[in-house]
Amino acid sequence: MLTRTVKISNVTNLSDARYCAGMGVEMLGFSIDQDSPNYISPKKFEEICSWLAGVQLVAESSQSDPELLLKALSEYPVHYVQVETPGLLTYLQSELNLPLILRVSVDTYDANDIYSILSRYGDDVAYFLLESDANTTLSEEWVDVLAKLAKEYPILIGFGLDDENTVNNLTETFPEIGIALRGSEEIRPGYKDFGSMMDILEALEEE
Repeated sequence: MLTRTVKISNVTNLSDARYCAGMGVEMLGFSIDQDSPNYISPKKFEEICSWLAGVQLVAESSQSDPELLLKALSEYPVHYVQVETPGLLTYLQSELNLPLILRVSVDTYDANDIYSILSRYGDDVAYFLLESDANTTLSEEWVDVLAKLAKEYPILIGFGLDDENTVNNLTETFPEIGIALRGSEEIRPGYKDFGSMMDILEALEEE
C-alpha cells in the first residue's frame, strides 16, 4: 500500500493500469476526449478495466460544453469526473452523483489566482489537481503557496515531481497532499519501461 493518495492521469494501456493498481494507486484517469492524443475509446476502457479491481476510475475531460460532456460520460462507468472548466462544476453536481476533480494548470494561473480558484470552488470538488504541461518546477514560491493551500484544500500535486527524492521531501513537508503522475505509452504491447513512475511509487510504499 502507498502512504498517501496517488492518481495516475492519461492511462492508455493495460500495463500501466495493472502495475499501478497492483502498487495500491487509488485513482486511474482516462481521457474521454476524442481529440486528445491520450483518448481511450469506451471499448478499450472496458477492456482495460475488466482486469482491474480495487481502484477508482476517473473520466478526464477538457470539454467545456456540458451536454457533450454528459453524452461522452454516459459510455464510461467511472467513480470520479475530472474537468478543467470551473463553470461546469455546479451543473455537473446537479446532473451527476459523482465526486468531481478540478484540474488547474499552474502554467496558466499564478499563485494568487490559484488560491482564489481553490477558495471559490473548495466546496464543489473532491480534489484539486495542480498540473503543468510546461515542466514547471517546484520553486520556493510554489512551496510557500502549497504550505498554505494543503492545510485548507484537498490537493493532488502533479508538477515538479522529478524523482523519488523530490517526492519524499514534498510528502514529508506536506503530509496532507496527494501525488499525481502521468501514464505513458507502451514500448510494444505488453512491454513497458515504468521509469520514474516506478521509483516514485516505490518511494511512497509503506514500510
